[in-house]
Amino acid sequence: MQPKLSLLNDDLISRIIAEAYQLMIKPGIKVQNAEARQLLAEAGSQVDEESMIVRIPEQIVLKALETVPHEFFLYDYDGNPTVQYGGNAVQFDPGSSGISILIPETLEHKTAETADLIRIIKVAESLPQYDAQSTAIVCHDVPKDIHDLYRLYLVMLYSKKPIVTGAFTNKTVHQMIEMLAIFAGSPENLRKYPRAVFDACPSPPLIWSNFGAGNLITLARAGVPAEIVSMPLAGAAAPVTLLGAVTQHAAECLSGITIHQLAHAGSPIVWGGAPSTFDMRKGGTPFGSVETAMIDSSYAQVGKSLGLPTHAYLGSTESKVLDMQAGLESGMGAMIGALSGINMISGSGMVDSLLCQSPEKLVIDAEGIAMAQRMLQGMKIHTETLATGYYEGVNFKGGDFLKQRITMQLFQKEQHMPGKVIDRDSMRGWKESGSLDTFERAKIRVKEILASYRRPELDPAKEAALHAYVLDLAKQAGIEHLPILEDMQPA
Repeated sequence: MQPKLSLLNDDLISRIIAEAYQLMIKPGIKVQNAEARQLLAEAGSQVDEESMIVRIPEQIVLKALETVPHEFFLYDYDGNPTVQYGGNAVQFDPGSSGISILIPETLEHKTAETADLIRIIKVAESLPQYDAQSTAIVCHDVPKDIHDLYRLYLVMLYSKKPIVTGAFTNKTVHQMIEMLAIFAGSPENLRKYPRAVFDACPSPPLIWSNFGAGNLITLARAGVPAEIVSMPLAGAAAPVTLLGAVTQHAAECLSGITIHQLAHAGSPIVWGGAPSTFDMRKGGTPFGSVETAMIDSSYAQVGKSLGLPTHAYLGSTESKVLDMQAGLESGMGAMIGALSGINMISGSGMVDSLLCQSPEKLVIDAEGIAMAQRMLQGMKIHTETLATGYYEGVNFKGGDFLKQRITMQLFQKEQHMPGKVIDRDSMRGWKESGSLDTFERAKIRVKEILASYRRPELDPAKEAALHAYVLDLAKQAGIEHLPILEDMQPA
């Protein structure tokens, strides 16, 4: 039996959805994209073109919900369905869109560049706990015009896993879809076997910007999965109560789904988000707080009640270094997300409120993910009796059970065995191994991964086509060469 965390009862879920429908009428949703307003108007919504406020009736939303797929898959480079959105599947990917990288030797937060993202991709590719890659950081050694597509380009060159990504403009989302279609073989193949899901973000409170709504429309028509990342900020850009933030989240997601399905009914979309409370002392957004995790768990329950695939941002921390706070917040977030049955949990590897990525933290977080996945397996019955059968011949000695054949047969099924980053040695053994703390062991593990990594074999023709396409876009943005290290050049 898979254990589950439920913070809401059915009556409360119904109240949240009912009030979300009310919010879509009063005050309404501000939709800053003209085509989205037209789609909503044609469907029967009341549109004020001057204020861009759209009042969306419940029946239009209900019709949109009828066409949303309850389940879909992301495929890896080789065409295997490896990530499941829907049901109780729980998967993890690194946090994305960081602007800096943690330098392990100095603990400096350095502005991220190409080589930093490649390191992160290699580490995530090598750790089985990460079911998908993300476009983890923004590379500041390329022009801003290609920041988003360049991240995707690097992931496509150095990984075979599915990808959680996102565009920064209505122009580049088309270009990123074209990049994926190059590797898929055609736009039709990409529609049938999508490798990536794209985040699309409303702006709190209750706003779909020209960019956010435009992304939804483009992705729907291309058949590429969209992932709504609603970001209510409880106490600042959303009601101060957790339930108020969950209700605003529902209104933003329901309105986004309606725009998306009106653009192309049946396209896959995810009920996701990256909400937070607002820290009244420091003015920050504590993504590692338990209240943030409670909002995530609750909105996922609402999405699941509607039969929708789910996503959340959990497993990150406000700590600036890899200390006890980072472990506490990240581990709790991963566990809460897993027990909530959220399909894709983003955030691993990140410190400083999603601003900074760390390969070393990715390694440590992978151990927390493995523990959460073990928890999801629950308590298992392996034998006819629960305990009495084990006592045959026991002489009331402490080590008797070590002699039993069944102990050797079952202990690996019952116990998760962590990697070398986790210390379970004696004090003597720990000292003999160098008296290293978790961070130092993670630094060693990252070096091992990077030394053993081999770039995946890709179709040379498709790789050349991708490189030529991105290089042309880079030249249009003002640079003649892409800053990939010489020994990492595409084959």
